[in-house]
Amino acid sequence: MKSDASLMLCSYNFLSSKEVYLLTLKSSLMGCICTKQQLKYDDAAVLAAETCFNEAEIEALHELFRKLSSALKDDGLISKEEFQLGLFRNSKNQSLFSDRIFQLLDSKHDGVIEFAEFVRSLSVFHPEAPQSDKAAFAFKLYDIWETGFIERDEVKVLILAFLDESELMLSDDIVEAIIDKTFEDVDSNGDGKIDQEEWKEFATRNPSLLKNMTIPYLKLATVLSP
Repeated sequence: MKSDASLMLCSYNFLSSKEVYLLTLKSSLMGCICTKQQLKYDDAAVLAAETCFNEAEIEALHELFRKLSSALKDDGLISKEEFQLGLFRNSKNQSLFSDRIFQLLDSKHDGVIEFAEFVRSLSVFHPEAPQSDKAAFAFKLYDIWETGFIERDEVKVLILAFLDESELMLSDDIVEAIIDKTFEDVDSNGDGKIDQEEWKEFATRNPSLLKNMTIPYLKLATVLSP
């Protein structure tokens, strides 16, 4: 059986397992060299007022959006297949974490991501976005069943998905120990589920949990865009 310190580290690592997807997004921002298409000034101004981005950063994000949304069909919308293609270079690759991120970006729940949804959702990853917003987004990511709580079964699904996608193996006993340790540390009222307030308090005590909720390159997007 692993030590408490090792189990704690496993808990933190699985809760931060979306890092690979955010690193891919960083690479896309740095490598976007698509042809410029003018974004309407009024649109950029409205989005700048609603998000942490300034108008120049939104222009740069528009370039990234155009690259992703035209990967399979140039219709100005990012489909789930195009989103997966941008992450994995394979539109057929299945991933629980990419599915959850797509669902959260698709705020209208119509199966595609529009530019305004794209910008508003990515705003939470901006370096100047409030930590409370980052914690709330992370909670939604892990609340797979969308019940307003993170339950043991959801934590197990997340751990197993992370292990599968990372081609790692742990025994059932260790997986259960990680779940037990997670709930021991986060479920302060002992009701067997993690609510938003418990998650917020846990993230406040362990700020490293939210380190992958910030993408510094968004701040530099203006100089990276052609």
